[in-house]
Amino acid sequence: MKIGELAARTGVAPRLIRYYEQQDLLTADRQPNGYRDYGEAHVERVERVAGLVQAGIPTRLVKVLMDAEEACAREEPTCPAEVAALLAAELDGLEKRIACLSRSRDTIHRFLDQTRAQVAPAPAPASA
Repeated sequence: MKIGELAARTGVAPRLIRYYEQQDLLTADRQPNGYRDYGEAHVERVERVAGLVQAGIPTRLVKVLMDAEEACAREEPTCPAEVAALLAAELDGLEKRIACLSRSRDTIHRFLDQTRAQVAPAPAPASA
């Protein structure tokens, strides 16, 4: 598939897909005419990268995480000391963002529950 179809399937703009390629997060196959050619594995990879970026992970760490996941899948050692230090530093910020999002989610749930209670239909009068 071409970049436009990949963008449509993943909801990620073509410009951002090209940026992922520049950051070495994605590698497109090339057709003889030079056009990018993507397969199903690319759809999954773009969705994974976009999800990590949307979660607030910087692209430099997305690369580290993706490489570590791939190494883990091959059962290779995955975490040199410098990588562990980068991930540990990022983990604190990630935990804070998760806590903030969890509080926001809980507030929304409470608000919706209260709203539903306020707009619930009144019980029908008992027949005499």
